[in-house]
Amino acid sequence: MINVSDQPAPRSLIVTLYGAYGRFAAGPVPVAELIRLLAAVGVDSPSVRSSVSRLKRRGLLVPARTARGAAGYELSPEARQMLDDGDRRIYAAAPPEDEGWVLAVFSVPESERQKRHVLRSRLAGLGFGTAAPGVWIAPARLYEETRHTLERLRLEVYVDFFRGEHLGFTPTVDAVARWWDLTALAERHEAFLDRHAGVLRAWEQRADTPPEEAYHDYLLALDSWRHLPYADPGLPAHLLPSNWPGTRSAAVFRGLHERLRDAGAEFAAAGPPG
Repeated sequence: MINVSDQPAPRSLIVTLYGAYGRFAAGPVPVAELIRLLAAVGVDSPSVRSSVSRLKRRGLLVPARTARGAAGYELSPEARQMLDDGDRRIYAAAPPEDEGWVLAVFSVPESERQKRHVLRSRLAGLGFGTAAPGVWIAPARLYEETRHTLERLRLEVYVDFFRGEHLGFTPTVDAVARWWDLTALAERHEAFLDRHAGVLRAWEQRADTPPEEAYHDYLLALDSWRHLPYADPGLPAHLLPSNWPGTRSAAVFRGLHERLRDAGAEFAAAGPPG
C-alpha cells in the first residue's frame, strides 16, 4: 500500500497530464475534463481547481474557451517550451559516453543576493553538480535547456557558460562522486523501482491493455519518473558505480511508456461517459 505522504501532488499530476496528453489536444482542455482525468488517479475536484489556480498564477496555464464555449485551460508559450525541453530528458536514450561538460559560472552582486539563491536552486533543479563555489557542472547536452530556463527567469545576465573536458588532477570518476550526491540519487532510483517495477511485471503478464487502467498506471509512472532525469542528469555509465539502479529504473519507465502510453491516450481522448 502507498502511504498518503507518497501520493503525487495534484499540481505535479496536472503538469504531467498536459505533458503526456493535454498539449496535443485540438484546443484548451475543459475544466470538466481535467476533473475527470485527475479523478482517475485519485485527485478530487477541489484539489484540481485549487491546483489549476496556482498553475495559472505561475504563468503555466492560461484560461481559454473551447470551440463549444466551455471554460478550459491551455499551456502558456513558456510552459510549452518547458515541456519540449523536458521531453529530451524524460524520453532520452542512454546518454553518450564522451559528450563533455558544460560549466555555468555566475556572479551576483550582494545587493541582489536573492537572485543568487534562485540561480543555485535552478541549476541544482536542472541536474547541475557543484564543482566549486559559483561553478556548476553538467553534461554538455543540458546547455540549451539551461539557457532557456535562465532566460525565462531573466537570470542570464549573471551567468557565463563554457564547454570543456575534465583534465584532472582528480580522476573524473572520483570528481563526479564529489560533484553529485550519488548515494541520494541511487536511493531515488530505487524508490521508483519499488513503486513501478512490479506494475510493469504485472502488465507483461497480461494480453489486454484496458485504456483507463493503462492511463492510470502510465500517468503515475510518468509523474514519478519525470522528476528523476532532473535530479540525475544522465551521467556516463563509466563514471557511475557498478550496478547503477538508474539503468534499471530507465528500463522500467521505457517498458511502461511503450506498453501504456497509447492505450492511455484513448482514455484521455474519450471524454465523459454517455
